[in-house]
Parts: sequence; structure tokens; C-alpha cells
Amino acid sequence: MIICFSGTGNSRLVAHELQCHIGGEIVELSGELLLKPGSRVFSVAPGEDVLWVFPIYSWGLPPVVVSFIRRSKFLGAEHARHFMVCTCGDDVGRADDRWRTLIGRRGWSPCTAFSVQMPNTYVCMKGFDVDSPEVERDKLERMSEVVAGIAERILNGGRRIESHVVRGSWAWAKTAIVYPLFKTFCMSPGPFRATEACTGCGICSRKCPMENISMSEGRPVWGGNCAMCLRCYHQCPANAVQYGKETTGKGQYHAPSVE
Repeated sequence: MIICFSGTGNSRLVAHELQCHIGGEIVELSGELLLKPGSRVFSVAPGEDVLWVFPIYSWGLPPVVVSFIRRSKFLGAEHARHFMVCTCGDDVGRADDRWRTLIGRRGWSPCTAFSVQMPNTYVCMKGFDVDSPEVERDKLERMSEVVAGIAERILNGGRRIESHVVRGSWAWAKTAIVYPLFKTFCMSPGPFRATEACTGCGICSRKCPMENISMSEGRPVWGGNCAMCLRCYHQCPANAVQYGKETTGKGQYHAPSVE
């Protein structure tokens, strides 16, 4: 079973690549699964692994993924091997430690954690933008080989607790100090707005995994229940979704389709 949360498509791409090697059902977290994590009971078959696939948020786990792990209902998960496969622009800090703690508190068995470098998608601060076309292409080309290696390790590995992640410098400080500050001060949906380029197509509303964007008189309105996944920003065909002044003049990322 592959549990996947993806905002801009990177983690979804990795999840489908893993499925090609390992098989299993992909459960994509969106809508009711995020809004009411305990609304569905999942069954893990004997001998089945659980792979948690998600993006890194400022060297930590997406809060919606944390909430799902804490509140979701599983049958048989205590007998499964749990693996973390995260996507990141560069490095993950000590996010894998936080994941193991969450999994362990559920009485489950955390095993190996992996990271996959993918095109950068965070654009909501000064100095952060999407990768150049060359860097984006290079990361996507390397992804298949990296994921194939991860799948091989999972299929041939045991219950070892290991990390095959890019931690980066100052890993502890990034996860223990920067990540909590990011959650507190940088995850408000308040600055989201639509410019005059908005055509009222409603794609942002229909695609929002939190069902947080409504349409009023042909214009998007953001509520307060935002995952800060930036799907609305990157998927807007008119590039009309902006985050205050921080995204002015910045690029969009369009992940390859897995449909």
C-alpha cells in the first residue's frame, strides 16, 4: 500500500514510479481523507508493506500528513513494514526522525527512510523560485533510477531502521528550529490572491486537496484550512494565483502527468 500526499505532483510521480516496481494500491490523500482522517478504515494484508510518500516542508513533514498518521484508522498496520519516501528540492534535515517517532507512537514498525530530489516548487519567500529548465530536467531524468534503487532496497530489505536521505548541513537545527517557525509564521493562506489575469476557470477550486478554495462571482476565495501545497499556484493556467508580493515574477512547475 502506498499512502501518498502530493501538492504539485512530484510525490505523485514518485508514488506511481514505485507502484511500477512494487505494485500495490495508491491511496492519495485529498478531500475527506485529509479533512476527516478517521473516516475510512484501511486494511493492510499480511505481508504487505506500507509506503508513506510525501513532500518535505521546510525540513519537516507536511502538517496534513502528520495529522493523517496520528488520526487514521488501519487494520493490520502493526504487522507491516513502514517505509518513508519523501521528495525534496535539496535536503530533508532530520525529518525522517520525526516520521519514525510518529509511526512508532502508533505501535507500527518504521523501517528505512529515503529521499528523492525533485524539481523545487516552493516560491513563497524571497530567494525561492522554481529550478531552471536544465536543473528541472536533470532531476526528473534521475528520478526513475533513484526510485528503482529504492524499490530494490524495499523488496530485498528487512525491518532495518536506516536512512538513505540527503540531510544537508545543520540538519538538526533546520528540523528542530526552522521547521516549527515555518509552520507558525509561513503557512497562512491569507496572502493568496487572484490577479486581474484570472479567467474564473475554477481549476484552483476543483484541484485543491483541502477543498479550501471557493468561487465567488467568478473569483477564487481562500478559506483558512490550507495545506500550503501550492497546487493552486502552479496549476493556474493564467498564472493568476499569487501569494502576496512574494511570488511576483516567479515561475510555475508543471509535473509530468501520470494519468
